[in-house]
Amino acid sequence: MIVTKKYLSRRTMLRGAGAAVALPLLDGMVPAFAAIRNSAAKPQARFMAVYAGNGMTMNQWTPKQDGALELTPILQSLDGVKDDTLVLSGLNSLPVDAVQDGGIHPRCQTAWFTATTAKKSDEDLYAGTSVDQHVAAAIGTDTQFSSLEFSMEPTEGLVGNCAFGYGCAYNNTISWINPTTPLPMEPNPRMMFERLFGASGTTDKTVRLAQIQKNRSILDSLMETVTELQPRISPDDRRKLEQYLDAVRDVERRIVLAEQQVGRELPVIESPVGIPASFEEHAKLQFDLAALAFQTDLTRVATVMIARELSNRSYPEIGVPDSHHPLSHHGNNAEKMGRLAKLNTFHLRMFGHFVDKLAATPDGDGTLLDHSINLYGSGIGDSNAHNPHNLPVVIVGGKSMGIQGGRHVTHPTDTPLSNLFLTLMDRIGVPNIESFGDSSGRLNMVSGV
Repeated sequence: MIVTKKYLSRRTMLRGAGAAVALPLLDGMVPAFAAIRNSAAKPQARFMAVYAGNGMTMNQWTPKQDGALELTPILQSLDGVKDDTLVLSGLNSLPVDAVQDGGIHPRCQTAWFTATTAKKSDEDLYAGTSVDQHVAAAIGTDTQFSSLEFSMEPTEGLVGNCAFGYGCAYNNTISWINPTTPLPMEPNPRMMFERLFGASGTTDKTVRLAQIQKNRSILDSLMETVTELQPRISPDDRRKLEQYLDAVRDVERRIVLAEQQVGRELPVIESPVGIPASFEEHAKLQFDLAALAFQTDLTRVATVMIARELSNRSYPEIGVPDSHHPLSHHGNNAEKMGRLAKLNTFHLRMFGHFVDKLAATPDGDGTLLDHSINLYGSGIGDSNAHNPHNLPVVIVGGKSMGIQGGRHVTHPTDTPLSNLFLTLMDRIGVPNIESFGDSSGRLNMVSGV
């Protein structure tokens, strides 16, 4: 980082007609010698959690031995960040086993991030405060959004009883702000983009489409501010700013293109405008928006539900026409297991796209990947067994918080998953957390000690 005498506020915004866009961390935002004198000038920690429902093809996920990491077929997309990747085996979501009533999917999804047993009800919901909200309370109070919640599947119409007497809310989110309040997860990239970078002022579809047809970027109205700012910043900061604005423009262009394509291909649109027909484009848009939110410090905490429990989405674009949930009950049929492994690999590739982007984004004295803990997992282990034991868990990043990557670590039988979350909350700086759900202690192998 270059230390200069010029200083821009960390909250400097680009402002134009009806829009305000936050800036990434620039060298000019660090006062002279502040990096030495003031620890507040250091980059902030971030936390991302990604949930993939219906379990995993574990024989294609789990490395064969502990120690130096050898990437398995499903994990191959993490090759570019292998040295920052920590795979953990042997962790269990034990609160799921407290009840045996057939509602394995809502119980697994809820317990994964709250370490509690979901109450069987479609109205009187009760779970626990999720990990992301504990983290948001500690590191998200100074950001515009304490947390952001993304989903890949619309939840409209999913109300009431969805599985064995459990409310649909248990399957529609992984984020709970308190034990009785689940947080909605946003599937529409357009809605999230406007939340982050400016809105049309209405949710009326006709007005939205009219605005899209103008084919005018939100950022066009900000260029005068950019021109005024450029003489005040260094050449390196100008390059960072240009790269960042190009990234924002690219995301907006892709959203507009997706909306126009959806409008042409589906005259009667049931899905919200802004959700691409292609799962890959949808997922990459959502992850790119999360990366931009991290880069601009609009939020430090995000969650993504890449597939909810009981998801019946099919993936013909990768040669998997089967519905996800029925395919997960593969009965150890080799052909079905092969298709499920292809689906699992596809999901993980979307996460790989995200962490690669973080690794390529400078942030203070390192990268966004160095300063963020990014978790990927499921509340079900072996998909066919449909139980919460030996869960698939991978962590990428967190170098600045003492996470040592490039390893596979297997834990003793019945080690609670909540021990991991307790350890990660310590690393991120969540104060006064003595226990979490069914935790029995901290993990002593996250940093390789």
